[in-house]
Amino acid sequence: MSHTPSPGRYADMKYVRCGNSGLRLPLVSLGLWHNFGKVDPFWRATNIILKAFDSGITHFDLANNYGPPPGSAETNLGRIIKSELYAHRDELIISTKAGYLMWPGPYGDRGSRKYLIASLDQSLMRMGLDYVDIFYSHRFDPDTPLEETMDALASSVKSGKALYAGISNYPPEETEMAAGILSDLGCPCLIHQEKFSLLRPAANKGLGRVLTKNGIGCIAFSPLAQGILTDRYLNGIPEDSRAAKEHGFLKKEEISEEVLNKVRALSEIASGWGMDISDLALNWVRSHDFITSVLIGVSTPEQLDANLRIIKLDPFTAGQMEKINSVMRSTNN
Repeated sequence: MSHTPSPGRYADMKYVRCGNSGLRLPLVSLGLWHNFGKVDPFWRATNIILKAFDSGITHFDLANNYGPPPGSAETNLGRIIKSELYAHRDELIISTKAGYLMWPGPYGDRGSRKYLIASLDQSLMRMGLDYVDIFYSHRFDPDTPLEETMDALASSVKSGKALYAGISNYPPEETEMAAGILSDLGCPCLIHQEKFSLLRPAANKGLGRVLTKNGIGCIAFSPLAQGILTDRYLNGIPEDSRAAKEHGFLKKEEISEEVLNKVRALSEIASGWGMDISDLALNWVRSHDFITSVLIGVSTPEQLDANLRIIKLDPFTAGQMEKINSVMRSTNN
């Protein structure tokens, strides 16, 4: 039986115009990098996705290799759309990417036209969709001419297999070059997906200016540094956490005492402002002018509720941002 969405699902969510396009993305988007693969309970993934949709989250972000195993997150989302949300496909923004190793041999990785077009076809098959809303080049490939990679994105859009083109993990200079090539091809670059958090603020140093100059939106992934910027690891590593998983990307050595001292200092600021550390970390990300959407990853509906608190917060003032940034600069031990 298909899901009956909440009639008030659009009441609270904020929708932000993506660059110079007419597309608006929810302030909070849901990423399926972790917790939605074959190794995870399907019922839980279903519950999270349906709750997200009922909360006004319309954008669900994937890549060909999300799982594990690779591809299984797309397969699971396709099952959920078919059984629960098919009647609401036109309310959804589904994005996927290609750029990292997906299958053996010389054509299952990086940025060639051969790989990107084949990958998109496979992604559509796994999800049971006729098109995705956004198709990304997942990373810059120095061994493939940038013109070839961008032409593959533009071809995907012009063929109707994708509605918009995006790039992810591209340095500022290559981002500007890619945007120019796509513009010449009549397929503007809609969005850039970048790892951006208080523990990785590099996007604010150059990429943000490039995106603003070229009218490109930005969606920030890992805004909580895979859970480090929460209270989850302040008293050790929980057995059910990302850092405890053998197949996870968060390594125990990343949770150093130096990092935890920064988190403790930020927690004190957050407490004084009537919020917790995750509220502060997410709102810090969204308070940058070049950010369109904050891409969260959750393992429970309760975590989703907690992350959605930022839609009721105002962006931080310049004074608040400076107080946060000064802590990050000064806390070294």
